[in-house]
Amino acid sequence: MENQRNLIWAVVLMGLLLIGWDQGVRYFYPQANKPKPVASAPANADAAPAKPTREGGLQAPADVALEAQDLKAALASPQRVAIDAPGLKGSINLVGGVIDDLTLVRHREALDKSSAPVRIFSPAGTPAQHFAQLGWLGENGLAAPNGQTVFTAQGGKLTPATPVTLSWTNPTGQTFSIRYAIDQNYLITATQSVANAGGAPVTVKPFAFVNRTDKTASLDTWQVHSGPIGAFDGSVNFATNYKDVAATGQVTPAGTPNWIGFTDIYWLSTLVPAEGSKAKADFRALGNGVFRADLVWPQTQVAPGQTQSQQVRLFAGAKENSVLESYEKQGVTNLSLSIDWGWFRWFEKPIFWLLDSLFRAVKNFGVAIILLTLIVRGIMFPVAQRQFASMAAMKAIQPKMKAIQERYKDDKQKQQQEVMALYKQEGVNPLAGCLPIFLQIPVFFALYKVLVLTIEMRHQPFGLWIHDLSSPDPLHVLNLFGLLPFTPPSFLAIGPLAILLGITMWAQFKLQPSAMDPAQQQVMSIMPWMMMFVMAPFAAGLLIYWITSNLLTIGQQRYLYARHPQLKAQADKDQQNIDRSVARDKKAVPPPANKPKRR
Repeated sequence: MENQRNLIWAVVLMGLLLIGWDQGVRYFYPQANKPKPVASAPANADAAPAKPTREGGLQAPADVALEAQDLKAALASPQRVAIDAPGLKGSINLVGGVIDDLTLVRHREALDKSSAPVRIFSPAGTPAQHFAQLGWLGENGLAAPNGQTVFTAQGGKLTPATPVTLSWTNPTGQTFSIRYAIDQNYLITATQSVANAGGAPVTVKPFAFVNRTDKTASLDTWQVHSGPIGAFDGSVNFATNYKDVAATGQVTPAGTPNWIGFTDIYWLSTLVPAEGSKAKADFRALGNGVFRADLVWPQTQVAPGQTQSQQVRLFAGAKENSVLESYEKQGVTNLSLSIDWGWFRWFEKPIFWLLDSLFRAVKNFGVAIILLTLIVRGIMFPVAQRQFASMAAMKAIQPKMKAIQERYKDDKQKQQQEVMALYKQEGVNPLAGCLPIFLQIPVFFALYKVLVLTIEMRHQPFGLWIHDLSSPDPLHVLNLFGLLPFTPPSFLAIGPLAILLGITMWAQFKLQPSAMDPAQQQVMSIMPWMMMFVMAPFAAGLLIYWITSNLLTIGQQRYLYARHPQLKAQADKDQQNIDRSVARDKKAVPPPANKPKRR
C-alpha cells in the first residue's frame, strides 16, 4: 500500500508538471514557430500590444505595414549619404546628421535565403524607430545644429576605405562637423569637431544618444536580458529594463561609462566614449514606448581660431562573439559580456568556443553538437568506469546491508549509523553513481545557454527537416507532421526528436540496475515519457545533444556490463525480486466491495 501511495503521488506531481509546463514554455518561448506578420494584414488599432518574441521585431500587422510604407518614403529622400560596408548597409540622413538606416548584411530575418536582411536602425517616426545622433548644445545663445539642420557632405559614400564628413556653419562663424568612418563589421567611429572662426570664444556641450522604441524589443527574461545595457567602471550592468526607465523617467547608472545603449538577445546598439573622457550617461523614457541612452560631455570653451574635437564610437550590429572580442582588443571594455552569459560564463564560453571550433571544422552545426557530445562523454568515461565499479561494490555488500536492516529495523538511527560504518569499512561511496549525472548538468546548461544566446547558432541547419537548431523541432505528430492545418499546444507538440529522446532514455533506464523500491522503479519507467513532453519545446540542437548522449550511455553501459558480469547478474536477480514483490502487492490488494443498489 505504501508503494502504491508513492506511485500515486508521483503520477500526480508529474501531471502537475506537465500541465504547468505549457505556461512556462509560452512565457520563455513565446511564438517560437509563429511566422512574422505580413504587411498586408488588416490593422486593428484597438488590439493589445503583441508580446515580444526571442527574435524581437515588430509583431502587430498594422505596424509592419506602416513601417514598410514609412521606410519607402523616408529612404527615398535625396538628402542621404549611402553606407556600404561588409557588415552594414544603409544611409545617413543629412537632416540632423542622423544614422537612422542600417541593415545587417550577414543576417536575415527568416530562414529563407530570399528573406530581407535584419534591419537594426529605422528613421524617427517609423513604428520601428531606432537611430543614433550626435550633436552639441550651444551655451550663451550660440547657434548649434539640431535635428532639423541640413548638413553638407564631403565624400560620396561611407565605406571602410572612404570616410564621410558632414559639416554646417552658423552665422557667427563656427563650423560644426562630424567625420564618420566605418570598419568591416559593425563599428562606426565618429569625430565631432567645432572650429571657431569667429571673433570671440564660444562654449559648447557635446552629446550623443541612441533612440529606440520598445516595440521591436526581444523578450526579456530572468535568464536572458533584453533592454537598456551598459558597462560602468568595467562591470556590465543588466539590472535595468524598459519598465524601470518608464517608471522613473530617468535612470543614471553609477560609475564611469565604458559604453551604453540597448540590447536584444541577438542585436546591440551602443555608444562607446573615448577612454578617459568625462562623459555622463543615463537612460531616459520619452513616452509612448520610446527610450534614449545618452552620453553628455562637460561643456568646453573653443577660443577664436581653435578647433575642439572628440571621438565616440557606435556599435550597431549582431552580437557575434568573435567580433565583440576583437573590439575588446581595441579598447572597448567587456563588450563581449553584452551576451548575457550569466554567472557561469567561465564554463559556457569554453563550451561555445569548442562548439564553434567544431562547427568551423565540419561546416554542420548538428554534427558539431554530436562531436561535442562524444568529446564530453569521452572525458567522463573514466568517471563512468568508477561509477560501475562502485555499483558493483554496492551490490556485493547488499547481503550485509539487509542483515543490518533486519537487526535494527526498530531503530532507524542505529541502522543508519551501522550502514555508514559498513560503507566506510568496505570503501564504498553510495553517491558515486550520481557523479556522472552531476557532471553532465553544467554541460547541458551551458549548451542550452549557447543555443539560446549566441547568434552563431541562429538559423543553423542540420539536415532533413531540421533547418534551425536553435528553434524547436518543427514537425509534430498530432498534426501528422504538418499535413493537418493546425498547430498543437506546446505541451503536446511532440516531434520526431522528442520521440527519439523518450525511446533512448527508456532504453537507457532499462539497462540500469533496478531500483530496490518497486514504486521508485515504476516512477523511473514513466520518467522517459514525461521528459519527452517536457523537452519537446526546447531547441532541436539540445535534443540532438541529449539523444546522442543517451545512445553513448547505452553503448557504454553494455560495455561496462561486459567488464562487470557480476553486476549484470545481480541486476537481473534484483529485477526478478522486484517483479515478485510487485506481484505480491497486487495480490494483497482486496477487490473493491460491491456498492449497495439504490432503491
